[in-house]
Amino acid sequence: MTGSRSGPWLRALVSVLAVAGAHTPIGASDSPLPVAAYIARLDALASALEDPGTAARAAALVHELPDILSVEGSPRRFEIPITLIRRDVHAWETAHDEAARRRVLRQVRTMRTEAARFEEPAIAPSAERALLTGILDGREFRDAHGPTWIDRLRQRAFELIASLFGRSAIPTIGRVLVYGLMAMAAVVAALAALRFIRRNGAAEPIRLGAPAGSPADWPFWLSEAQAAAAGGRWRDAIHFTYWCSITFLEKTRAWRPDRARTPREYLRLLPSSSDDGAALLALTRRFELVWYGQANADAEAFTESIAHLKKLGCPAA
Repeated sequence: MTGSRSGPWLRALVSVLAVAGAHTPIGASDSPLPVAAYIARLDALASALEDPGTAARAAALVHELPDILSVEGSPRRFEIPITLIRRDVHAWETAHDEAARRRVLRQVRTMRTEAARFEEPAIAPSAERALLTGILDGREFRDAHGPTWIDRLRQRAFELIASLFGRSAIPTIGRVLVYGLMAMAAVVAALAALRFIRRNGAAEPIRLGAPAGSPADWPFWLSEAQAAAAGGRWRDAIHFTYWCSITFLEKTRAWRPDRARTPREYLRLLPSSSDDGAALLALTRRFELVWYGQANADAEAFTESIAHLKKLGCPAA
């Protein structure tokens, strides 16, 4: 009677122990995993973490890991804690915490990268020395040297300042020197820009004075523009097209020739009732932006300038 009653209880206990044994994670005292097996588990876990719909699979994979995972990496053994990973995966599975999923995925990928280094062969000291020698022999280190006489002079100057005014004055004097150098650089840049502008301004009348001596010279400018466009020199082509329009309008007696005028002065010479004002304004703007500014000069810009030249009535355009 007793044996018949204890039979079902015994079978139930065995079943519970069997289920518990099937889901018990590997303990920290188990044999350490080889690096290849450790990497394989990390790859499987990362694959499950990359898909937002596989939280249960990721939780199952993490459940199989112990709190501290032992990995055999030659010549050392590593112990990797899994507690934080298990916590984040649990938060993802139960609370659908997307931030936790991304956080644990980054951690697993980092662990995967570090594990891959376990299998890299150790570099012999001689190989490291040869590698370092090769790096130092490279072009970027060819001019490397110790302190120069300028460096030593600067150091002595700082020491002299420190002895005269105290070390607390060095930052203030250093700032004064820095600001002084910045101001000097700004002045030099301004002078260089002014010199560039003056040189270009002086060169411009020289280029314009030779072929544009009379109102009948607009065909020359047009042929120069077409030749420059054929050679892909779009900036020159737009420049020549503009002066073709100026000399063409001079031929129609819109004004008297005067090479001392600026492009804007030519615009003001046209009466407000003139139909040529819009076309000349467009040609002038394109010329100024390309010739004096940094605007792009290409085939499209040249074609647009030729179209405005046609609007002025230039027959050969």
